[in-house]
Amino acid sequence: MTVRITLADMHIVVGMMRAAANRHVMPHFRCLDRADIRTKTSALDIVTIADEATEQDLTAALQAAWPGALVVGEEAVAADPALLDGLASADLAFVIDPIDGTANYAAGVPLFGIMVSALSGGEVIGGAIVDPVCDIAVLAARGHGAWLHDQRGRERRLHVAPPVPPQQMSGNASWRYLPAPVREAVTRNLPKVAGSWDFRCAAHEYLMLVDGRCHFLLFNRTLPWDHLAGWLIHAEAGGYAARFDGTPYRVTNHGGGLLYAPDRESWHALHALLFGLT
Repeated sequence: MTVRITLADMHIVVGMMRAAANRHVMPHFRCLDRADIRTKTSALDIVTIADEATEQDLTAALQAAWPGALVVGEEAVAADPALLDGLASADLAFVIDPIDGTANYAAGVPLFGIMVSALSGGEVIGGAIVDPVCDIAVLAARGHGAWLHDQRGRERRLHVAPPVPPQQMSGNASWRYLPAPVREAVTRNLPKVAGSWDFRCAAHEYLMLVDGRCHFLLFNRTLPWDHLAGWLIHAEAGGYAARFDGTPYRVTNHGGGLLYAPDRESWHALHALLFGLT
C-alpha cells in the first residue's frame, strides 16, 4: 500500500521539528559540558545529549501523529543497524537526522540543522530541513514543489540555480570520504569550477542548493538521514541528481556517491569535469 504525504502533512512535521529544536537543540547550544558529548565510531563522529533528546522527541511525535509508521533515527541506528532494513518495504516510514552538523553544533558554530524525510514502499515522498538558528524551514511533498518558510511566516517556492557550464558553477564536493583514486581526481579537478566551500553540514549545503544559491553538491556517503530529505527537496525544486555511475539514488544505497546539478545536461558536464573525463 502506497501512503500519500501532503504539504500540509510536512507542515505538521516542520512544526514538530521546530518544537523539538526549541526544547532541546537551542537551549544546549554553546552550553554543552564535556560530559554532554561522546564519540561514536571516531573522533570525527560524535553525538551530544541534544542529538539524543531531539531524536527521542521527534520519534514520539511522529509515532503519535502517524500510528504504525516506522520511525528510524540516526542515533537509534547507531545502536541497532538492523532498523535500516525496514525502510525499503514499510508502508510509511520517517527518517530523522536530529542534528546534522553535530561537530559544528558541539563547537559552537551556528551551521547545523534538523532533517526529516518520509518514505512509502522505499520511495521518498516528503522531506523537511530546519535551521534552528535562523528559524528557516524548507520542505517538499512529492509532486507538490519545494517551499521555504522563513521566521516571519512568509512562504515562497524554491527553484534551483539556472544551468551553466561547469566552469561557472559553485558548490561543494565533500571529498574526505571518497575512495583514493576518485578523491585524487576530484581534488585535482575541483579548482576548475568557479568556487567551492565546505560547511561541514549537509543540511546547510542543501539549503543553499535548493534555493539556487549554488549549483552543485557531491557526496560519497549516502546514509538516508543525511540525504533523503535534501534529495527530494532538490528534485522538487527542479534539480537533477544521480549516483556517480549515473544510476538513480535509492534509499537502499549507502555508497556509490551522489552528485547534484541544475539539470541532466549540466550533471553530465560537471561529472566529466570533476572525474577527469574531459
